[in-house]
Amino acid sequence: MAEQEVTLMKGNEAIAHAAIRCGCDGYFGYPITPQSEVIETLCLLKPWETTGMVVVQAESEVASINMVYGAAGAGKRAMTSSSSPGVALMQEGIAYMAGAELPGVFVNVQRGGPGLGTIQPSQSDYFQATRGGGNGDYYVIVLAPNSVQEMADFVDLAFELAFKYRNPAMILSDGVIGQMMEKIVLPPYKPRRTDEEVMRECPWASFGRKKDRQPNIITSLELKPEIMEERNIHLQKKYQQIRENEVRYETQQCEDADYVIVSFGSAARISEKAIELAREEGIKVGLFRPITVWPFPTEQVRDIARGKKGVLVAEINAGQMVEDVKLAINGEVPVDYFGRLGGIVPEPEEIVDALKSKLMK
Repeated sequence: MAEQEVTLMKGNEAIAHAAIRCGCDGYFGYPITPQSEVIETLCLLKPWETTGMVVVQAESEVASINMVYGAAGAGKRAMTSSSSPGVALMQEGIAYMAGAELPGVFVNVQRGGPGLGTIQPSQSDYFQATRGGGNGDYYVIVLAPNSVQEMADFVDLAFELAFKYRNPAMILSDGVIGQMMEKIVLPPYKPRRTDEEVMRECPWASFGRKKDRQPNIITSLELKPEIMEERNIHLQKKYQQIRENEVRYETQQCEDADYVIVSFGSAARISEKAIELAREEGIKVGLFRPITVWPFPTEQVRDIARGKKGVLVAEINAGQMVEDVKLAINGEVPVDYFGRLGGIVPEPEEIVDALKSKLMK
């Protein structure tokens, strides 16, 4: 077995390295704190000289998402990254891609809002990511990493899911994971597909006019409501298939737990320490971490909570995922929420105090 390549880097840098290694054809982005290291690292690595990957700093986030749209329409593995206000600007293009059933990968390294907000970490784009921030009835596959290793691993996974279902996929990170440094194992190099392989694997893509056939038309527009309804019904069936097949989650110490903390991303990292502190005090607490926040692990949350004394949802926002947790549990056990706002990252002790004050009354 070949020796694994272990290195130390930031989460944002891991995204860039993984993009090159997983055979990405093109990255189109625009710098914004706290994710600017993604495009900076790509420019330093110059993958156009080694793998042929295209890297473009677009004039805006709106331009970058439309470049992804164009490349994805040709069957290419295309991606972009941004932070919260920039991703807000991309929502029209993401909705267009969902309507046209185009695969593409988007990284959101979240910061505090609303509006321009702060450059400090937050998880307040949960609704935007999981509800479909643009117009229409659509969903984006959303992966929530809680480590630098997962930042790297989820790039290839996001592309895999995006192409499997012809649907946009998002890596929903935040400023903590994007800026923190950890040891990781980079994925092996995957060769970029040839044009012939793209045409064979993506018969729906548009390759221009050929002598033997007309080009495919890539669009989300349909003026006849009956046909548009058929398209929407098709999309809803696809989303149900994703719900049935692609739910991912992780649990820790839930078997003997009286209470369960539900957290994603960096909040889950903090919750791990909170659980350690709580157990030192004799409070039996476990962790449920959604890895896919869409599709949300509804049935799994319900099952893990059954018979517990209470569930605390810890997030770095005003309480967004807690709505999905409450819907899943449906009043079977008490559910409460704890979070910090404005870019303030909570301490583990605060989560333990919230558990005591909100559920252990």
